[in-house]
Amino acid sequence: MGDHTSSREGWTLTIPQLPLGGFSESFRSLCRLDFNDPPTAVGGIAKRGVVFLRALRIVVIVAILSATLYAQDAAALSDAAQQAAQARRYEEAERLWRKAIDVSPDYFPALFNLGFFYFSRQQFSEAVPLLEQAAKVEPQDFNTHYLRGACYQKLERRDDALHAWRTAIKLNPKNAKLLQVMVVEYGKGRYFQEAAEAARQALELAPESPNAYYLAIKSYQDAGLYPDALEIARRAVSRFPQSARARFEHGFHLQKVGQTEAALKELEKAMALDPSYEEPPFFYGDLLQQHGRFEEAISFLKRAISLRADYVPARVALAKALMGLKRWEQAIKELNETVLLDPRHPQPHLLLSQVYFRLGDEEQARKEKELSLKLRRENPTVLDAIQGRNFPVPRP
Repeated sequence: MGDHTSSREGWTLTIPQLPLGGFSESFRSLCRLDFNDPPTAVGGIAKRGVVFLRALRIVVIVAILSATLYAQDAAALSDAAQQAAQARRYEEAERLWRKAIDVSPDYFPALFNLGFFYFSRQQFSEAVPLLEQAAKVEPQDFNTHYLRGACYQKLERRDDALHAWRTAIKLNPKNAKLLQVMVVEYGKGRYFQEAAEAARQALELAPESPNAYYLAIKSYQDAGLYPDALEIARRAVSRFPQSARARFEHGFHLQKVGQTEAALKELEKAMALDPSYEEPPFFYGDLLQQHGRFEEAISFLKRAISLRADYVPARVALAKALMGLKRWEQAIKELNETVLLDPRHPQPHLLLSQVYFRLGDEEQARKEKELSLKLRRENPTVLDAIQGRNFPVPRP
């Protein structure tokens, strides 16, 4: 057993290095304070000085011993919890992690692992305080911030999730997956400029990923930056010339900048590359009906609907083409079917009001228009969805 020695102003304090697992005889003898001890020769210190030094020894030793034992207990408990979890003894694992945290509230492995345990069991509210504490203990740990952001996302606390992920991405700025997740959440929160910037960074990190291009295109589109979206679509076509999705994106954004004929050619290529892909025939038919080519448009719009029966934008476009041909009853039938698919969408009711007005049924036209306005107030963003389906959504 070794000693630690500290010298100060001519006197020496020797602290025994005690073995763990029990109190030694040295410790017990140290605790026996004898007020009848003779004075020491160190600087003429009297009996009270001896008592003070021995008391100081006890305080220091107890503090060191307690801290060491507590730390060892927390580590042992956390390790046992991990083994129990791996053996699928989940209740035991939870209890042991809790006990480790009770012993040492700032013991990071127990905080993080129990937080992850709750996350994996979809107990997100229970996971959050543990991961928050873990982040305070180890603020430079990427995984902790990543995971607490994922918990907040599941709890629909988007701003808290983004705050956690911004901290994480500062620690690991080359994590393309996290950037892509943040793009989607920024978009949902209508932080379009932030989404576009995160998408740009993700694309730079993952230029071989088609989804990185599509997320960037969507983000620039949402931000109203159509020339930038078109440029990324051109890059996507150049890198993935046999991709129907890339061809579609290029065609879509060509028509957004007024290049209709070039857009139609790209959409034709997309349809040839993947006949089962519903968006190219929809936008092709919609583009035709917008330019008054109603009869031509109908076959493409019906093709899109045959590929996806719940394709509300395609059904609305088909109803417009039928209205352009003055096929009122067919238009009413199509619009009523659309209402059944999406009762919250205001546009079918607006078109129905126009059809009924042209048929001379002003009362029904008024009712449909009022309902359309009501739904528009209740769902102010529903008409903002230009494209028929969401872009790929990375998972945290």
